[in-house]
Formats: sequence, C-alpha cells, structure tokens
Amino acid sequence: MKYIIRLILLFIILFFFSCTGEQNNSLKSIQSSQYDWNLFRGDTRLSGTARCTLPDLLNLLWSFKTDDEIKSSPVIQDSMVYFGSSDGFIYALNRNTGSKVWSYLTEDAVEAPPVVYNQTLIAGSMDGFLYAVNAVNGQLLWKYETEDRIMGSANIVVGHEGQPTRVLVGSYDNVMHCVDMKTGKKIWSFETESFINGAPATDGHRVIFGGCDANLYVLSTETGKQLAAVNTESYIAGSAALVEDCAYLGNYDDKLICIDLQTNAVIWEYGNETNGAPFFSSPAVDDKRVVAGSRDDYVHCVDRETGQAIWMFRTLGEVDSSPVICDNKVIVGSGDGNLYMINLLNGEKIWSYEIGSAITGSPAVADGIIAIGAEDGSLYVFGAEL
Repeated sequence: MKYIIRLILLFIILFFFSCTGEQNNSLKSIQSSQYDWNLFRGDTRLSGTARCTLPDLLNLLWSFKTDDEIKSSPVIQDSMVYFGSSDGFIYALNRNTGSKVWSYLTEDAVEAPPVVYNQTLIAGSMDGFLYAVNAVNGQLLWKYETEDRIMGSANIVVGHEGQPTRVLVGSYDNVMHCVDMKTGKKIWSFETESFINGAPATDGHRVIFGGCDANLYVLSTETGKQLAAVNTESYIAGSAALVEDCAYLGNYDDKLICIDLQTNAVIWEYGNETNGAPFFSSPAVDDKRVVAGSRDDYVHCVDRETGQAIWMFRTLGEVDSSPVICDNKVIVGSGDGNLYMINLLNGEKIWSYEIGSAITGSPAVADGIIAIGAEDGSLYVFGAEL
C-alpha cells in the first residue's frame, strides 16, 4: 500500500511540474547536438560552445571552391554542410565528401550564416530578403523583404500550444523582425535607432541583440515589446551571448562587457589596456570563461564572473572570427589566414592550419569535424583522417 501511495504522489508531482514548469512554455529555445551545428554559435543563446570531442591533430578532409569570398559561417545538419558565399549562392554540400547537393541563387552576396530547423534553411542576403529554402532539395519556400541588407544570422524560437515557430532577424533597416517560420508573414517588428549587424540571441522568452546605436536591447519574444535597453557607449558590431541571466558582448570601444539582465547593469568591462581595439567577434561562453577575438590581433580569455584576464593568444591579424569552445579547446580563425586550435586552460597553441586567406566567419564544430570558410572563396572541413 505504501508503495502504491508513493507512486500516486510521484505521479502528482510530475503532473504538477509538467503543467506549471518549463515544459509548459509556449516558446522554446533549441540547442545543437554533438552531431550537428545547425545554428550560428551552436544554440539559440549563441553561447559558442560545442558538445563533441576533437582530436589534437586535425587533417584537411576536403575543400569546396565558390566564385567569391566566404564570410558566412557554415552550419552542419545531418549529412549536409550549409553556408553562403559572396557569389550570391546558398550552398548545401555532402558533409563527408564535399560534393555539391544543391545551391540557391539570391540577388546579392550572402554573408549571413544560415540556420536549419525541421528541414527548412533560413538565411538572409545583402539583397534585403530573408529566404526560407527546403534544406533537402534547395527549393524556395518563401522570402520576406526587409528594407536593407541582412548581414547577421537569423534565430529560431520553437512554438508550442498553438504558437507559431518564429524566425528572428535583424537588418540594416534598423529593425528586428519576427516572422512566422511556416508562412514567412510578419508577427512583429521592433525599430531601433541604427543598423543591426549581428544575430539575436534568445532563451525562448527574451530576445537580446545589439546594434550600431550602442544599445543592448531586451525584447519579449512573444510580443516584441521592449523589456530593457542598456547603453554600452559604443556600437555593437557582433552578437551577444545569453547565458543564464547575463549577456556577454563586445563593442567598438575596445570593451568586452558582461550585463546582468535582471538588474540591467554592467557587471564588468574588460579591455586590453596596452593595445585596445574593437571587438567584432562574438564571445564564446562556458561555465567559467568568456573567449573572444579582437582587432588587436589577440584572442582574449577572461573569467566569466569577474572579467579578469586569464590569457591572451596572439595571432598575426585581426580576429573578427567568433571562437568556439569545445573539449577544453578554442577553435578560431584569424585575418592572418590561419585556423587555430588553442588550449582553453592555458592559452597555448595546440594546432593550426595555414589557409593563406583571411578568415572572418565562425567555425562550425560537430561530430569531431570543423567547417570554416575563408576569403579565398573556399569552404574547408577538418577532422581525423577517415
């Protein structure tokens, strides 16, 4: 009898939490698995952390040449690698062989990283349109027009309980747009005072993003209503990472910043006092550290709680590439034409590969492989030898 009573009590507790807890949220964030990297920065919070393991020594498995430079960060989903090129195409390649599966032509350069969800690829173009394409065959599903170029990745908020799945994207028309992923119709829009260059981050409830008006905005994902705005004193070119109740971002005033989203106060600021330069790189954040590249040619690692420097790794070019943290390693490209793997704990180089052309995009890291594009127009995929 006691056993039956315990079962009944357990069922009641589970039922209560399923009805009142997080499972009842009508909008949800998503995260890539260890086998996929289907969103810019790996998850909708833009944390820049991967869940797989990586060998210390990588080999070039294959490369694929396009007709112009690649600034778009690739994504990996199932058997495919997807990315955009300044030749105007969105490409889908076989992740094992590098052979082209399909390509879709837009009307201008595609610098924005794509996002793939439920066999739909979403990507913005410099032509001002946001495109939804069938991820399997490349057929156009819909396109949504903004009033200027789109340079940052879109993001996804999964809808439940009758809520539509939403696509969030910023544009140089100064507006954050929210559209229905199924139809491409506008749900809401929010106007800022200047260009929006980076991607929005979301936890399903809030959407956070910065722009060239220097503000970090916090909006309701459901309604687009402004919840807060924090002035960072200089424009924000990259994307912010949303981890727990803090936003981590860099700005053009040579600062890496942590903002408490409960109090909307700056907790700490970090800058290279001897040779400061703007942060165009979006930070990667794990449980202890924040890692970001800077135009001072360094990759910086700071303590997540205090903002105190842990290490600095020098490259020979500006680091606009956004690093990825994976398996106690940091993977990042540089304007010096090298892809680097750095020890997360001490900042020492583990491995590098000289591509020979500037790398400004962020790597995709999944299932033991790294995909990265370069300004020589080629996409490169690295891993252990097959």
